[in-house]
Amino acid sequence: MNRLTKTILLATAAAFLLGTGLSAQKTVGIAMPTQSSARWIADGANMKKILEERGYKVDLQYAEDDIPAQVAQVENMITKGDSVLVIAAIDGAALFNVLEKAHAAGVWVISYDRLIVNSPWVSYYATFDNFKVGVLQGGYIVKALGLDKGKKGPFNVELFAGSPDDTNAGYFFNGAMSQLGSYIKSGVLKVRSGQTDFAKVATLRWDGAVAQKRMDDILTSKYTDAKVDAVLSPYDGLSIGILSALKSVGYGTAKKPLPIVTGQDAEIPSVKSILAGEQTSTVFKDTRTLAKRAADMVDSVLSGMPAEINDTKTYNNGHHIVPSYLCEPISVDKSNVKSALVDIGYYTAAQIGLK
Repeated sequence: MNRLTKTILLATAAAFLLGTGLSAQKTVGIAMPTQSSARWIADGANMKKILEERGYKVDLQYAEDDIPAQVAQVENMITKGDSVLVIAAIDGAALFNVLEKAHAAGVWVISYDRLIVNSPWVSYYATFDNFKVGVLQGGYIVKALGLDKGKKGPFNVELFAGSPDDTNAGYFFNGAMSQLGSYIKSGVLKVRSGQTDFAKVATLRWDGAVAQKRMDDILTSKYTDAKVDAVLSPYDGLSIGILSALKSVGYGTAKKPLPIVTGQDAEIPSVKSILAGEQTSTVFKDTRTLAKRAADMVDSVLSGMPAEINDTKTYNNGHHIVPSYLCEPISVDKSNVKSALVDIGYYTAAQIGLK
């Protein structure tokens, strides 16, 4: 079956589902990790809006990065009779038992942007091309330093990664290292802290304060007589903390300019920081697109049709390769903020302070 045929069948099934009023009898449980990130607030709101427009009832819950709370929320959704669970897991390995209950109750499970691992009951995965996110971040550093043009440096770089209990963090880091690793090995890039392994650079719960403290420590111990040229940051919330640490020791002046600092999610504070010449770049992931893909998967599983997917090789959750739809991320810096974020209606110019 080709992609066009799948799309037509999916649209026909969805129309039938809505036309018969079946969706109005179904509740979709959406379990999101936290409201501390604007990104997850947008994900939840977008999915709720789309699903309600299609006639579903929506049970949207946030667990504020509390694993037992999310487990309890999902269990409650099952008890209440929700027909489908769309879950962005705090800890991808913590839901095995509760998803076994979902399976026993005939509840479908869709993993949303964070892969649920070790569970045989995950039917689909809606996400972005997470390895490519890292490629964009690492590749941005390569180009900004001129390494692709043959500049030999050496340049000093420090590496940060996301939360070790989030499977995406590894994909982001590996993608970035596919771009940076050879330069580190050759000595063109120097990591003065010596911290290059994922386990050493990971940041539990994506906590910006933890990243700021680690950057403070690195600057104090390794950079009293040297400057940082670039920082690989996988997420805007970490980037803000890293920049605070850098500015606290004098970076951000004409004599001591800020290094290249990457990011992800195009959160408003970081977009404003990019426009102000502080954070250098971010990776934008249009959560409206992802929310629609997840809603399409809901339509499919409830109508007994296969969901549209574009990846059957990448995401092995430890039990099986989860059929996935990977949305495309894009790199954003000062040069394309307007076209990438404002012109498509994701933000208004006023929201990000763009004149």
